[in-house]
Amino acid sequence: MIQKIADTKTFLEESWAELGRVTWPDYEQLKNATFVIIAFSIAVSLIIWVMDVASRTVVNLILRVFGA
Repeated sequence: MIQKIADTKTFLEESWAELGRVTWPDYEQLKNATFVIIAFSIAVSLIIWVMDVASRTVVNLILRVFGA
């Protein structure tokens, strides 16, 4: 049990030291990354919407052809 506590303490100390070596993005990088994520999310949403409309149209056409 004591070894697990010591291992946990070592892990936390090493993790904290690693966080100090991380290069954090500046404001411009953060702003650009946020813009890219928002644009990508909108693009994917539009693609899914177009696929939904197209599949709904095809299904409705098939149903009309077979008289349902």
